[in-house]
Amino acid sequence: MEYSYLTAATAFSDSDNSSSVHFTGKAAAGAVPESAAPAAEVEALRRLSNNLGSAFQSPDFEFLADARLVVGSHGDGGGGPPSPRVVGVHRCVLSARSPFFREEFAKRAREAASPPPVRVELKLKELVKDFEVGYDALVAVLGYMYTGRVAPLPKEVCVCVDDECRHEACRPAVDFMAEVLCASFVFQISELVSLFQRHLLDILEKVAIDDMPMILSVAKLCDKSCSNLLNKCIEIVIKSDLDLITLEKTMPPDIVKQITDSRRNLGQLECEGSGFPDKHVRRIHRALDSDDVELVRMLLKEGNTTLDDACALHYAVAYCDSKITTELLDLALADVNHRNLRGYTVLHLAAMRKEPKIIVSLLTKGARPSDLMSDGRKALHIAKRLTKSAEYLRSIGEGEPCPKSRLCIELLEQAERRDPQVGEASVSLAIAGDDLRGRLLYLENRVALARVLFPMEARVAMDIAQVDGTLEFTFGSTTDVHSPGNQRTAMDLNEAPFKIKEEHLARMRALSKTVECGKRFFPRCSSVIDKLMDDDITELTGLGRHSSEERRRRFLELQDVVSKAFSEDKEENDRSGLSSSSSSTSVGVPRARR
Repeated sequence: MEYSYLTAATAFSDSDNSSSVHFTGKAAAGAVPESAAPAAEVEALRRLSNNLGSAFQSPDFEFLADARLVVGSHGDGGGGPPSPRVVGVHRCVLSARSPFFREEFAKRAREAASPPPVRVELKLKELVKDFEVGYDALVAVLGYMYTGRVAPLPKEVCVCVDDECRHEACRPAVDFMAEVLCASFVFQISELVSLFQRHLLDILEKVAIDDMPMILSVAKLCDKSCSNLLNKCIEIVIKSDLDLITLEKTMPPDIVKQITDSRRNLGQLECEGSGFPDKHVRRIHRALDSDDVELVRMLLKEGNTTLDDACALHYAVAYCDSKITTELLDLALADVNHRNLRGYTVLHLAAMRKEPKIIVSLLTKGARPSDLMSDGRKALHIAKRLTKSAEYLRSIGEGEPCPKSRLCIELLEQAERRDPQVGEASVSLAIAGDDLRGRLLYLENRVALARVLFPMEARVAMDIAQVDGTLEFTFGSTTDVHSPGNQRTAMDLNEAPFKIKEEHLARMRALSKTVECGKRFFPRCSSVIDKLMDDDITELTGLGRHSSEERRRRFLELQDVVSKAFSEDKEENDRSGLSSSSSSTSVGVPRARR
């Protein structure tokens, strides 16, 4: 299919509201045609634009850059700290095009010691304090400042993974436009603010209602410059089914009041019957905000409200730490497939949150990935529509963790195709056999091997099983290399008969749950690890501290075997997906393999 992208004719502006750029197409009705200008003048402007653009984009001019903008990686990046990206710029160009940068660079020069620094470094997060602007949006704004041209929306960051999406108003595209709008406002580039406000207005009716609070927050930030966008967002939200809790969590108080007052005047709150949660529900939510599940248990005893009545599991998944979700599930007092007033299951909200630990917890407790929303989408569709195609398709280097959004999609795909057993993972592996001591050591070594080979996936499974809350079993007392500061428990293994402590039973259950979780979502890979453990080569997990060349070679061979099994798991999933759908991936490109 074809996508419509925003383009601009060759025209220029000084960003001081005295003139504006001329745009072609729908966004520029009434614009002066380019043919009205003398051909020589148009050609001169085009050449100037190209030359300045080369100074910004070409590495040949990098030595001239006298300022740097540092951007944190926009995305989930696998859960680790964001990797900063640096954009080299020229102070004279940015100062001439933007009053904001002119003042910012002048202030830095006044504050600097004499002589002024050769290169100034600015952190984008400090410049744009109230909204997260990513690298691609920044480059788009800077590209306009250098060339006077608005480039097409970049496909790689404006197209989602969902093959059923038309990509006109999916979350990646909306995020990009909102980030450009925000950066343009902060940098005082009025013509870009006007342009991207109009473009968002053009697609606003097609935007998912759950994405509306984000657009509204940007419009609110831009104040009078985006009053039309703000008013239209408020109008849509008033008529929508967004509940009060969502409004309070995502919007400024004055906007929430305006929306609730309008709904009351229209009689919507009375029709819904649950416009305002009662006091008891509010107390349960506040207890969850405080990470106090014990208080939640007490509140349930003193009132007639259940966890389902309060949609407490929905609330925890949407707004609380993943550990709280696990603790609520362990109470066994909530229906994991319960729907809230908007018809969302907890798994739907977990897909929106893009947190693999929460998704695995819910699937392990019996959440149904096949449950549909009112618009016919499943949790898998939600996760795909929130994920950039570039993020999903990019190759993952050796030792690099899988991005969270991609891992969420893979977990939901596997859950749909395998339809695993409902309920918690079995602990049969942990209690089988007479030698509990050997079984516990087996589990320790097996999980350690999985951590070396697949750190991100193993970390998710261990978090679900709450392994970190247990004491590690070992032959002696030493420091756990994975948990600095925590001491392993020393045990006398010559003791007869062997008496395993309660804390080691808890450790055994947690490790067993970790192994079973891995078997559920990566069965072929787990089968190979089982064989490797039977062959007694787990000493390879200690590689990296005092490794011989032979051990290093054997480790690489082992890693290759397990990686092949992992790839076979993914290929089988892909084949299953193709057999159940006649459509291809959203961008028509094969998925990148690990």
